[in-house]
Amino acid sequence: MDSPIWAALSAAERSAVDALIQRDHRLAAVARVREAFPADARPGLYETLDVVAERYRELGRSFERGPTPPLDLTTLTEQVEALPGRTVAIEALWDGDSEGWCVDLVAHTDVPLAEYRVATVRHGGDLRLFNGVVPPWPEAREAETVGRALAERFGVPFHFASPDEPEIDAPRWRTTS
Repeated sequence: MDSPIWAALSAAERSAVDALIQRDHRLAAVARVREAFPADARPGLYETLDVVAERYRELGRSFERGPTPPLDLTTLTEQVEALPGRTVAIEALWDGDSEGWCVDLVAHTDVPLAEYRVATVRHGGDLRLFNGVVPPWPEAREAETVGRALAERFGVPFHFASPDEPEIDAPRWRTTS
């Protein structure tokens, strides 16, 4: 690797960063690289991201997140059946991180009054936006299809307040029921 940032790190720091990458802890790897430098000499965020992305490639790992495997209704049914309490609703809701948008499927229970994430659907990072690939949002379609089927299996309502576009602040099931 030809990066002066990488070259400036000690062997111990490089090893620690590579260990984080092997566990796919990319943000922790970025933080570790930056924190290895004095505050007045820290590399910029984008330069550090480039270094970590290159380390991913050199270690034979993919820096870009791939799509999650298709949801399996039988497995999700088993997960929901194993939850404590009675399931009263299934909800799909948008979430996001430094790599892009995803949709979580959540089961709501009454006793205890709780919600449990049973699956996350991701069909790529936000680079899709720049490449004109979305919308439509395939993760939303998959979550809606499987979420509705899961809700039907339990005879409970399905709620997805924003199936057409990412919306973190969309109304939640408990606030609309």
